[in-house]
Amino acid sequence: QVQLVESGGGLVQAGDSLRLSCLASGRTFSISAMGWLRQAPGKEREFVTAISRRGDSTYYADSVKGRFTISRDNAKNTVYLQMNSLEPEDTAVYYCVAESKGRLSTVIYDYEYWGQGTQVTVSS
Repeated sequence: QVQLVESGGGLVQAGDSLRLSCLASGRTFSISAMGWLRQAPGKEREFVTAISRRGDSTYYADSVKGRFTISRDNAKNTVYLQMNSLEPEDTAVYYCVAESKGRLSTVIYDYEYWGQGTQVTVSS
């Protein structure tokens, strides 16, 4: 099994930046792609971004392109989400996800490992 623990969420103002981290533990050797999803109040969970095992391929949702950057440090078993120019619409619980089948995907259900989530609130 793989455990994912997010950190770095908080309350910020519009235009601010925030960096989320996700530490993986357990059978980390099995992890391939990793990513971030989010769920805003009253909305469905949605894909935000994902990164391949070697970090050479990434996907981003249109809503965050140019503002968010995903990266990973495999030696530290950690994936990061740098969020710049935050908007109130980015307010959500952010979930770290991972998969072991080598599929870099935008489909949230392709990720079999999920963290508990970290709250990000952006005030206007």
